[in-house]
Amino acid sequence: MQTKVAHLPDGPVRYLESGSGRTIVLLHAFPLSADQYLPQLHRLPPGWRAVAPDLRGFRGATAPFAAHLPESLTLDAYAGDVLSLMTHLEIDRAVIAGVSMGGYIAFAMLRRAAGRVAGLLLANTRATADSAEGLAGRDRMIALAEREGAPGVAKDMVPKLLGESSRREQPDLVEMIRRMIEANPADALVLGLRAMKQRLDSTALLPTIACRTMVVGGEEDAIISREELEAMALDIPGARTVLIPRAGHLTNLEAPAAFNEAMTQLLLSVNA
Repeated sequence: MQTKVAHLPDGPVRYLESGSGRTIVLLHAFPLSADQYLPQLHRLPPGWRAVAPDLRGFRGATAPFAAHLPESLTLDAYAGDVLSLMTHLEIDRAVIAGVSMGGYIAFAMLRRAAGRVAGLLLANTRATADSAEGLAGRDRMIALAEREGAPGVAKDMVPKLLGESSRREQPDLVEMIRRMIEANPADALVLGLRAMKQRLDSTALLPTIACRTMVVGGEEDAIISREELEAMALDIPGARTVLIPRAGHLTNLEAPAAFNEAMTQLLLSVNA
């Protein structure tokens, strides 16, 4: 696995890369970074390459990254960054995998350039826009990030991101996620929260998805319910659903073996 930097028109992008062959692009959750996907980058099936970018501003507290943060961002802008990186790396089409916020960006990519999406893995994410309760939660988190920075966000969010089993049995994972969150500048977290708050409802997009799709969830996810996840999958033609036991909102980190198995099944089906 290698850490690289791509110099794109809107600024530099740090990304992790491993393997060779056809490409899967891994989009991280809020408020993490590309490092979220280390368990997947080290366990790719033969003939596949993985590219995991930091979304704009995440893990970018130092120059030259911080100098390229705008005053506002949309999920469409994040999607544009990913498509620009794919073009820079001469990737015409790729499987797109997104956990949580990464899934929202995958939907934005489908709206912009569905022909460049060869397959889709949607994990611990939803197609609907925020509810009134969700919007209020975003506002509360924005105020927390502005007041206490990444440490305050980490203290608030880590217990919600991980399932009960993970919190009880994987203390090292709890600490790793806390450190990953705290590596982000507060400005990037605020931009991400505002982008998610303003995101479009993607429900009408679901029946139009024509590529192979895998929907993954955690049975202990306190943010995305099993019922919501299954309803989303039913609206996507031919989508398969995998519910991972003893995992919460960060399935790829909490249960990497099960997540990797689902990811491999998807990649093999796309390759068929």
